[in-house]
Amino acid sequence: MDMRIGELAARAGTTTRTLRYYESRGLLPARRGGNGYRTYDESDLKLLRQIRTLQDFGFDLEETRPFVECLQAGHPEGDTCPASLDVYRRKLAELDELIGELQAARAQIGVRLATAGGEAPLCELGGQEL
Repeated sequence: MDMRIGELAARAGTTTRTLRYYESRGLLPARRGGNGYRTYDESDLKLLRQIRTLQDFGFDLEETRPFVECLQAGHPEGDTCPASLDVYRRKLAELDELIGELQAARAQIGVRLATAGGEAPLCELGGQEL
């Protein structure tokens, strides 16, 4: 079933502007009907859903490319190709590093709270506690 850009955008929960941007970045195929209008099908909707899911997980647009290419190569899922798995591994390492940084910050704040006695100081403005 062919769709025009507005229908695809509505079904994907995005805008036509976003679809044109993805097209300009080579993530969404640019097919034209005899009338010159862009045409899309269910496989394009699947690509968009893959991109949106990955972006919801914190992947930037370029990181979605291997997943899109995997789907375009005919694989049933975008994360079954070696390049996609490499992106997963890199993202997991990035998340592990961020978690480590957050744990270190948490530990430092805990130490400061413990050395401050755990009590809120009085505010100099009006003698109210912070």
